[in-house]
Amino acid sequence: MRVIPFLVTAAATILLVFLLNRPLGDKVPMPVGKFLSPQTGFWQNAEDTAASFNGMLSFPELKGRAEVYFDERLVPHVFAENDEDLYFVQGYLHAKFRLFQMDLQTRAAEGRVSEIAGPKAIGYDREQRRLGMKFAAEYSLQAMEKDARARAVYAAYTAGINAYIHTLTQSSLPLEYKILNFEPEEWTNLRTALLLKMMAKMLASGTEKDLATTRLHQLFSTTQLNALYPQVPDSLKPIVPPGTAFVKPGFTAKIPAGAAAAYFRDTPPVTAFEQYTPDRDNGSNNWVVAGNKTVNKVPILANDPHLELSLPSIWYEMQLSTPQGKTYGATLPGSPYVIIGFNDSIAWGVTNAQRDVKDYYSIRFKDRQRSEYWFNNQWKPAQLRIETIKVKGAPVVYDTVSYTVFGPVMYDESFRDTLTKNNGLAVKWAAHHTGDDGNTFYLLNRAKNYDDYVTAIRFFECPGQNFAFASKAGTIALWQQGKFPNRWENQGMYVMPGTDSSYDWQAFIPQAENPHAVNPDRGYLFSANQRPADASYPYYIPGAYINPRASAIDHYLSSMNNITTQNMMELQNNYFNIMASDMVPLLLKYTDETGLSAPARKCFEQVKSWNRFAGPESVGQTIYQVWMDSLSVNIWGDELVRAGFKVELPAEQTLMELLKKDSTVMGYVDDIRTPGKETIRMQVTDALNKTANLITQLEKEEKAGWAKFKDVSVYHLLKEALLPFAHTGLNVGGWGNIINAVKKSHGPSWRMVVQLSTPTEAYGVYPGGQSGNPGSRFYDNAIDTWASGKYYQLWLMNSGEEADARVKWKMSFAQK
Repeated sequence: MRVIPFLVTAAATILLVFLLNRPLGDKVPMPVGKFLSPQTGFWQNAEDTAASFNGMLSFPELKGRAEVYFDERLVPHVFAENDEDLYFVQGYLHAKFRLFQMDLQTRAAEGRVSEIAGPKAIGYDREQRRLGMKFAAEYSLQAMEKDARARAVYAAYTAGINAYIHTLTQSSLPLEYKILNFEPEEWTNLRTALLLKMMAKMLASGTEKDLATTRLHQLFSTTQLNALYPQVPDSLKPIVPPGTAFVKPGFTAKIPAGAAAAYFRDTPPVTAFEQYTPDRDNGSNNWVVAGNKTVNKVPILANDPHLELSLPSIWYEMQLSTPQGKTYGATLPGSPYVIIGFNDSIAWGVTNAQRDVKDYYSIRFKDRQRSEYWFNNQWKPAQLRIETIKVKGAPVVYDTVSYTVFGPVMYDESFRDTLTKNNGLAVKWAAHHTGDDGNTFYLLNRAKNYDDYVTAIRFFECPGQNFAFASKAGTIALWQQGKFPNRWENQGMYVMPGTDSSYDWQAFIPQAENPHAVNPDRGYLFSANQRPADASYPYYIPGAYINPRASAIDHYLSSMNNITTQNMMELQNNYFNIMASDMVPLLLKYTDETGLSAPARKCFEQVKSWNRFAGPESVGQTIYQVWMDSLSVNIWGDELVRAGFKVELPAEQTLMELLKKDSTVMGYVDDIRTPGKETIRMQVTDALNKTANLITQLEKEEKAGWAKFKDVSVYHLLKEALLPFAHTGLNVGGWGNIINAVKKSHGPSWRMVVQLSTPTEAYGVYPGGQSGNPGSRFYDNAIDTWASGKYYQLWLMNSGEEADARVKWKMSFAQK
């Protein structure tokens, strides 16, 4: 009788072994037995609080020695004998602390997420490939490897990453690989190029609305659309100080003959849309003040790029040093160099230019094979690129993409365009054909003065950026830099005819004529994603500009003197809502108090007495923002809903500026869906009554305070799939149009303030930690410091300071 229990036990054991060694669907993608193994499972990723980062390492790729001194925040200070060893070590450290992040981001850039996530990511992968992400990276790679110095740097960086990957075992794999059940791949220079294209997409792919405006053009005229989405707002505070004289263009783009009908009247209907668009608030602040406005009589530079807040952070802080010089700042894991930082002579920071550098062209194919298209009065062969998409747990998907003279056909009847049949929409994007943008940072890391800075930024093409600059020689400057098409008025607003070259870009704006300013009389310069120049700039430069933050920065800097680094840190954390300061008086003016419910009357009084600061506890900010959102829907929703898709409503600033001039807001106040005629008083009052209903509920839940309402959180890269690795419910105020631009999970991803004194005095912080390992104490240790508006003093370590108390660990690299 013992045989039966034995057989039952054996069968159960076999079944258990079988189940524990296989993934159990999407929710449990890892083999549970392997994941729970004490020898190789997730236990091995728990880092002891006393863990040491000391090490003696040797690799055959090194030419000499390199020393890495980690401080108490695990920031590495790298000292190498030559450039190649420097970037080898940088690659090694990026991989050691951020490998999963780098791997995931470059697979996503290439359109390979389906290999990890399965069929649900096929649409994303097709969109990435049809946008030409890999095509663009391959083009840039040619430039990166054409120059011997650049090729050596990228090769060394790649070798450093791979040297770390080769050390990995099952037990030392980053935790996410164990959870998702896949392994890292070898790094290549192409993957660095892909990462840079991912940044280009994040910052210069969502700055156009061509497809949306083409659809809206079925309902609105060009004049109406330009009024709804103005490029030069009344309250613009441009980068280049008003009154600056601009050089007359040597070439003026000419509008094609027949455009009045073929482009402005007969715009083809489209149903295409980009599903995975970058956050519209991707942007930044930077400013520089001259020595005549600072207490120590030396320039101060400040910068805070606004991006998705994630764990691990997009940035990794480090110092890079060779005998020729040293630099410090925020680096981008997956790419060499310091991207935002300072050295012994200068400091620099970047913000997004927000310029539109992407257009669509209507393509007519000969047939459904899409191998030939009509161009210049003949059928022209298209280059066909067959995309092979491997899908986890499903058959391979093949997608054939046609490439035209403009670029890849992103949309056709096989992908999100159900109207065009034998036609398609080709995308032309400046990022498709750029050189080695990384060379800008190689040179900036070593720049000594203004001329070096100008030489460095000339290499930067896409995404367009505003490079702020300050030097110990006393110079301050701000250049908007990128490769920008020289357009005729309204070119690229809609999908353009693609049957010949007449609608193609005719030239690029000469680099020397990009908007810029040096040592202005007012003693300061700033950029915050606003339009770079006023209407006197002689080029048509459409973009997705954000203007209120620039107005707020100008409001403060114009009146500040004897400025200290502490003043600049406080300004980066400032909560003043300059939009509300203009808009609240209008809201109060147009509210019919007799039509308010009791809760709405209470809200009215709260907004009336509100100080216009969006601090974490502010209920006034919550009421104001909900009221504005509700009013915007009341004003614009009825007309725009006819478009049949989710439309980006006109900006708060547009509504405010129109209301100052016209209480009918160009006739949009009336709700065209009702038989009556609504007035601005009726709409403002109705919006507040709706707002009050929500506020009453929020107060019951004790969530009416601004921070609780926003629920500021920093998520792991895998979002809700790894919610235990997130940091939620942060007590932070701010908003996208406020200097401290913190939204729910988006905002200042790196704050830096640098005083160009001797020695340099610098401060910085980002919402994360140096380690990407959720089991490390350095995973999210800086978040509370960031949330409270505090900073760390940044240490640009000198040779001879190896015994300094700030050095906690040492890692030595030598040739094997």
